[in-house]
Amino acid sequence: MNLRLLEYVVAICEEGSISAAARRLHLTQPTLSRQVHELERRLGTPLFEREGRGMVPTSAGRALVARATTVLAEARAALDDVRLAAEGLAGRLTVTFAGSGINGPLGGALGRLRREMPRVELRLVESFNDAEMSGGVLDGRFDIAVQRLPTRDPRLVARSWWREPLSLFLPAAHPLAHGAGAAPLTALGQVPLVVWPREVSPHSYDEIIALCDHAGVTPRIGAEGRSVQTVLALVAAGFGAAVMSDSHRALRRVGVRARPLEGTSTTLHMVWRTNDGNPLVERFRSVLTTLATSDPAGPAH
Repeated sequence: MNLRLLEYVVAICEEGSISAAARRLHLTQPTLSRQVHELERRLGTPLFEREGRGMVPTSAGRALVARATTVLAEARAALDDVRLAAEGLAGRLTVTFAGSGINGPLGGALGRLRREMPRVELRLVESFNDAEMSGGVLDGRFDIAVQRLPTRDPRLVARSWWREPLSLFLPAAHPLAHGAGAAPLTALGQVPLVVWPREVSPHSYDEIIALCDHAGVTPRIGAEGRSVQTVLALVAAGFGAAVMSDSHRALRRVGVRARPLEGTSTTLHMVWRTNDGNPLVERFRSVLTTLATSDPAGPAH
């Protein structure tokens, strides 16, 4: 039994006559009658009986119409799902992202995606390890990554997306917290540092050590934290200062003050599989690119 026959049965039931159903279906009345009689012959039971000048379903007809209505609705929904998926408006998209990026424009971009594509199941996976994010994209666990460190694997594409300043987050009572303007790089040698353990976030750790080397100072590690909240809590408690992206100001941690770190910045990159034809990945990249180009303060070049 094909869907067309189910449509015929439903139309006759809803219209109440063969002639009205034929007009609705753009068929001749004899053609529709012949199709219904053939279906009744195959099923071995009448589906309709005459009542006055119209047709009403038999008990078997009512059972078929009830089931056919559901089947036809599911078929239409399936076609809609296919069309929306092909247009990048439905399906499932798994995004892994640098935890340090969510307080900046990435959070707004994800919110925009949810509003514009309500039929997309957006699965978000936070990570602090760029190699794990790139590896997850490569092996198919993730569709796209938004990470700090670009990848050099030819099987992946990496595109710079957003650049923002690095800031020095200091205990509010520390003298450096009350200076005007950007803090010089040499400030990294004037206060102990609260850092991520290298095994948790090697890029962040190495970036801070490289800044100290560039400034000609020897870093003193005051404490380590495995989450942004822990790092900022340790700063507020006076264990030292932390170097993080400026967007972490949005957390407004009590007891912490931030100053831009002179001459520094950090960049977020989009990473996806080469030749990935997933329209959802393309739409995600388009939304992020549009957001970046609409704000001249952040796009990475």
